[in-house]
Amino acid sequence: MYNKALILFLTSSLVFLFLFNTCSSEKEGNIQEADAMEIHKKILTVDTHCDTPMMMAEGEYDMGELHDAGLERRGKIDLPRMKKGGLDAEFFAAFVGQGERTEQGYKKARERADLLIKSVHDMCDKYPEMVSFATTPDDAYRLAEQGKIAAFLGLENGYPIGKDLALVEEFYNEGVRYITLCHSSDNDICDSSTDRREPEDNGLSEFGKKVVEECNRLGMMIDVSHVSDQTFFDVIQHSLAPVIASHSSVRSLCDHPRNFSDEMLKALAEKGGVIQICFVSSFVKEGESDPDRQKAIEELEEKYGDYSEIKDEEVRQKVREEFMEIYKKYPRPSASVEDMVDHIDYVKELIGVDYIGIGTDFDGGGSLEGCDDVSEMPNVTGELLKRGYTEEEIEKIWGGNLMRVFRKIIESSDSSK
Repeated sequence: MYNKALILFLTSSLVFLFLFNTCSSEKEGNIQEADAMEIHKKILTVDTHCDTPMMMAEGEYDMGELHDAGLERRGKIDLPRMKKGGLDAEFFAAFVGQGERTEQGYKKARERADLLIKSVHDMCDKYPEMVSFATTPDDAYRLAEQGKIAAFLGLENGYPIGKDLALVEEFYNEGVRYITLCHSSDNDICDSSTDRREPEDNGLSEFGKKVVEECNRLGMMIDVSHVSDQTFFDVIQHSLAPVIASHSSVRSLCDHPRNFSDEMLKALAEKGGVIQICFVSSFVKEGESDPDRQKAIEELEEKYGDYSEIKDEEVRQKVREEFMEIYKKYPRPSASVEDMVDHIDYVKELIGVDYIGIGTDFDGGGSLEGCDDVSEMPNVTGELLKRGYTEEEIEKIWGGNLMRVFRKIIESSDSSK
């Protein structure tokens, strides 16, 4: 009898503690979520890189519509979900894959870039009550006060410039405010971090130095994401203004050539720049290889050949679509919000909180467990709060640091003199 009573008492106590802890955890989670949204209402939140214009330019992806879960072409970003996630400003990337370095290749690249740029302007024209085009930090803060989203433009890959320096100013006049000097292959400006067909890293070319000088003159941000290590240090040495990495992460935590070494991070901070931590899982956390996925990728390469050698944009698009299908069939384990914030922690510890930002690469491969699209951005703030970050530090990470650097670049340009 005594044993039965004791068992009953202990069982009841355990049930009570389980329910109490469950309720406490839920309550704590709700408080944290509310705190995160409250912070988002007060600060300027900025994402420095998404590839959504690739879908927008096709004319079938309506940014004004809410794309619910389960839709085949949902994407990671639309205006209603940006509102839900409390994101105030987005840098929409006009991404152009590297093609043939000929006059015909440059012409097609410029046409592609112009189409993507137009898609962002068209979005702003179609939904003026929700979003407006922006070119300065003041625009972002002003639009946030009005309850509107600020749409900025970046050019991902300097390939459309070709060898025509005057095109840097032409893109600036179209509203472009940063140029990612290269993408996954070398171009006429510089060498890429992921193109080692030639073993020597030649860094920034003589023409590339002129591009850097022109960006400095105009007040255009120079984006060193995707560049090789030698290119990075050449840019740091040659630029008169700070530089940004619009979507990169930390090599010490994830050993990928796209990520920044400790030496690079320190040099970036000494230059007064900022690294915008990326959400692409393969840049955030090293994962185990999948033999079936690897075999499918090898078969795709056998079918189409080296992607960097494909000149036809339609074929390149087909390869990208088939590549994405492989990853749907053999998904890579996703890195989590916690894994990504580990990178923020690392940068803060190494060079300080003043040199960190967010660059998701949504619709270009960015996706985290816990932040799969723009509507879930407050989960990042929640994790920062959980780790003891202050509201002032969170404000810096979400936009303050980037806008400080942006202002400095404008102030050091000829246009401000």
